[in-house]
Amino acid sequence: MNGSAHGMKRPTLEAVAARAGVSRATVSRVVNGRSTVTPSIRDMVQRAVEEMGYVPNSAARSLVTQRTDSIALVISEPPTRAFSEDPMFAAVVRTVSRELEAADKQVVLLLAGTAQSHARIERYIAGGHVDGVILISMNEVDPLPGAVLRLGVPVVSYGRPAVPVGLRYAGMPYVDNDNVRGAREAVGRLLELGRRRIATIAGPSDMVAGRDRLSGYHEALRGSGVRPVVATGDFTRESGGTAMRRLLADEPEIDAVFAAGDLMAVGALRALRQSGRRVPDDVAVIGYDDIEAARYTDPPLTTMRQPFVEQAVAMVRLLLTDPDERESDRVILSAELVVRQSA
Repeated sequence: MNGSAHGMKRPTLEAVAARAGVSRATVSRVVNGRSTVTPSIRDMVQRAVEEMGYVPNSAARSLVTQRTDSIALVISEPPTRAFSEDPMFAAVVRTVSRELEAADKQVVLLLAGTAQSHARIERYIAGGHVDGVILISMNEVDPLPGAVLRLGVPVVSYGRPAVPVGLRYAGMPYVDNDNVRGAREAVGRLLELGRRRIATIAGPSDMVAGRDRLSGYHEALRGSGVRPVVATGDFTRESGGTAMRRLLADEPEIDAVFAAGDLMAVGALRALRQSGRRVPDDVAVIGYDDIEAARYTDPPLTTMRQPFVEQAVAMVRLLLTDPDERESDRVILSAELVVRQSA
């Protein structure tokens, strides 16, 4: 019966050393992954560890290695947005947790929706409780990206970091999808369908994705002879409905809408149905993200698929790769047009 059995004393480093016939320091080096032990000695120590059921003391080990094997996943958004409205967050949390577990790392989920929580999280990271940070921050007035950079903790951002005027988050690694190109492709499809009064429901101007997708909309229309018509939402379903009603009041002849987020597109579809407009006969609609609900709208939503899962996997790999071994600190993935019945 090994030392991990119920009621028996936990085996010590000294006991493992005695079983293997080596010094305590040698066992410590093997357990902590040092490369200064010969293969034959390493095999003897590992065999003794297995036979005795030795489990390293994680607290003591972290003092030796200066590592916690914990990664902070910081969502710098209010909890209602993170877990009630936008399914992107759940997909990213689920994928990051799975990837970190596979790498034998512990994920620490931190929500930074208030100024007080920002300060608390900054103190937590500064205290050395985590080896790295995966940051989901959508708003350019968020102070956390700059704070994490100043702390010198390894960090990767989900999406290109928002940059307030006068500041530069130079050097912050990030993973994103090509929002400009994706929006351009979405609007390009509407043009190919022969639509000539194409409006957009843009995201907020203080969010990188909002600005980039609006840029893609304008790029697609440039030289087409189609006049831009812009309403703004905040990536929520309600704001999409409000923006759509405003567009119909101001531009009753519009025959297509590109919504910069699927939730806004869902709101727009409802507003169009309430106004008596048929989709896509009267007004074609294309969204962005390809959330699960896009398949079940009436009609099913044509949209740009943002690769949430692939981006989350890439973030973990980027964070866990030594900076000197990275091909780049920036990973840009492509969005894909998913054609359904709304356009």
